[in-house]
Amino acid sequence: MAARQKQLMLERWRGSIYKLVWPDLVMFLLVYYTLSFIYRFSLDPDQKKVFEGVVKYCESYSDLIPLSFVLGFYVSIVMQRWWNQYVSIPWPDSIAVFVSSNIHGQDERGRVMRRTIMRYVCLSLTMIFTMNSPRVKKRFPTLDHFVEAGLLTENEKSIMNDLNNKFPRHTKHWLPIVWAASIVTRARKEGRIRDDFAVKTIIDELNKFRGQCGLLLSYDSISVPLVYTQVNCTTVLFMFFPMFTALQARSILNKNTSISAVDIHFPIFHFVQFFFYMGWLKVAESLINPFGEDDDDFEVNWLVDRNLQVSYLIVDEMHHEHPELIKDQYWDEVFPAQLPYTVAAEQFREEHPQPSTANIEVPKSAAEYSAASSIRIDDIGDHAYDDAQSGIQFSAGPKRRSISRVNTRERMTSAGSATSMNTGSQASSLHRSGSVKSVIWRLFSREGPTGTTAATQTPVTVDGGGWS
Repeated sequence: MAARQKQLMLERWRGSIYKLVWPDLVMFLLVYYTLSFIYRFSLDPDQKKVFEGVVKYCESYSDLIPLSFVLGFYVSIVMQRWWNQYVSIPWPDSIAVFVSSNIHGQDERGRVMRRTIMRYVCLSLTMIFTMNSPRVKKRFPTLDHFVEAGLLTENEKSIMNDLNNKFPRHTKHWLPIVWAASIVTRARKEGRIRDDFAVKTIIDELNKFRGQCGLLLSYDSISVPLVYTQVNCTTVLFMFFPMFTALQARSILNKNTSISAVDIHFPIFHFVQFFFYMGWLKVAESLINPFGEDDDDFEVNWLVDRNLQVSYLIVDEMHHEHPELIKDQYWDEVFPAQLPYTVAAEQFREEHPQPSTANIEVPKSAAEYSAASSIRIDDIGDHAYDDAQSGIQFSAGPKRRSISRVNTRERMTSAGSATSMNTGSQASSLHRSGSVKSVIWRLFSREGPTGTTAATQTPVTVDGGGWS
């Protein structure tokens, strides 16, 4: 099946490389056979020697131009630009979902608001398409065609015409977005939108949509620099003049060998080389403007119809509608152990992925901690005097929650903290060097001091609820 699909792809004519390259291939073969005929039948021996000298000279310098590098880099830029333009096309689906979810009302007023907002959104994108796509421009050449298609009303058309007369220099694709934002604000004033956050969400989506529309205009007005395109086109075209002579050189130098029969009558490998380079150039020329009229360009007219239909479907037909809430079939099991497979998909059943260390087993003897690195809680408890050295002692009394974080912070403030203590006693300063010393002591020694320093300092007890 896969082989059959590949064969169908190679045999396809519409949008294929054969359709783009065949005129250049015909010209290539015509020039080649013309030169071959002239050399064999029109030149005398002295002229043939001159021709052979020119041929050898062209063949020796034919590899100096890095055609593959220059053309490959150019095609890479064009392909990246082509995909970025497709990604930049805005879709009204997210705006329609937000409008349907946040603008409430089953009456005619609410329905008109929702449908008008989405009509303005689709109108704005269609106006952008008329500026960068000949297909859409031929479908909507004037504002009257927008009115006839139902994307614009007569009153709205008159407003746009007045603005175009007053300010003719700039396009008015942003005007429907401004109208949609005004309707959202009016819906909030009428109480059809419950909070300001929903208003901000819809406005942000409208601004994002407008920004992507402007990005499409930027791609249309700022194309790949003309000089870069000219360099690649002229390089590919002029490269084949020495190639023609190189072809003749192959025929001349090898005319007495066994491989010359094929090379003289038909240049197979040079024909493939020309097909490759010229096809590469034609691909770049075809993709440099994806909104044109080529076979592989975007179906923008389909997008215009699809956007309006889906928008109305979301905000009107499916507004506040959903299927009945019922328990799913995995309700008692909480979640399915595995979804079922069909007979056709059974051969693709796979086990869940395993981590890279799944098959590593550590024996019990190697899983025990060494005596030098094992520190237990009991061992830490034997050195309680180390905490006393730092002036802080933890007690296991009943836990109490502090009244608030503010009160706790007030009790812990700087030098005046002694007056804010509940006990009223003067607490000694906290020595952090003692706690560092205790950590070092536990790491490098199994036996500690006698703890005589613990009695020389006044402990500060933390009971879980505050300082005392």
